Amino acid sequence: MVNLINFFTHGPDEVRAWIIRKGFLAPKAGSVIHNDFEKAFIMAEVMAIDELMVHGTVAVMKEKGRWREEGKTYEVKDGDCIEFEIGQI
Repeated sequence: MVNLINFFTHGPDEVRAWIIRKGFLAPKAGSVIHNDFEKAFIMAEVMAIDELMVHGTVAVMKEKGRWREEGKTYEVKDGDCIEFEIGQI
């Protein structure tokens, strides 16, 4: 009804959820984390959080081919787990 979705970021110690409007492209979604992410966006490495929960590790997801690289025109989906590749400004 309000067109909000969640995407996730992860690190060795935590997983964080971020709320964005449905339809945001990857660079705009990254700007929710930090404004510079939108300006310096290179690519997003994406997988589904529910699949990560089943398989357990990023290494297994990559081995199974469930980790993909997306560009500036990628529309973030509800439940995406994203690692942003950012260049220098």
